[in-house]
This record gives sequence, structure tokens and C-alpha cells, in this order.
Amino acid sequence: MSRFVRKIRKWTVDALDLPSDLVFDLPRLTLIGGQQLYIENHRGVVHFSPEVLHLALSQGTLEVEGSGLVIKAIMPEEVVVEGRIFGIKYRGTEE
Repeated sequence: MSRFVRKIRKWTVDALDLPSDLVFDLPRLTLIGGQQLYIENHRGVVHFSPEVLHLALSQGTLEVEGSGLVIKAIMPEEVVVEGRIFGIKYRGTEE
């Protein structure tokens, strides 16, 4: 994304008071008590096992570590994961 486009998007977020995750296509994570994780704005499952979930994002990947992980729901841009969640790692891409 060019610097000009980023500045326009930032101005839009500030001027219109919009959520930045919506404008910049960033992931939104909602963790409920270490047992359920709701992830928005993903681009697909890269790897899944009961211990690890890797999701592709528009800019990087997301890694969820835990035990007994189960994908309860998967939609085009949303995933619901349940199980014991120990850690979440975001690996962004450098521009």
C-alpha cells in the first residue's frame, strides 16, 4: 500500500471516527476467558491441529496455540475457535 493511500485512510479514520480495523482491513480478535476466540478479517486457514491454528491475514499470519482446539464456526471472514487457548501470535508483513 502506498504512503499516499495510507495517509488518506488515516485521515478518513480520524475525520469520520471510523474503526481503524474496518478501514485498514486489520484482524479483530475477541478472547472470552481463554476458552473461546472470535477472529474477524482472516483470509483462510493455513494449518489446523488440536494444538495450533494458523490463519492467513491480509498482512501476515495469526498463530493460536492451545489444547483441544476446535473450529466451531468458519465463515468467509470470521472464525470461532474453542478449547484451552494458551497464546496468540501475530506475525505481520514488513512493507
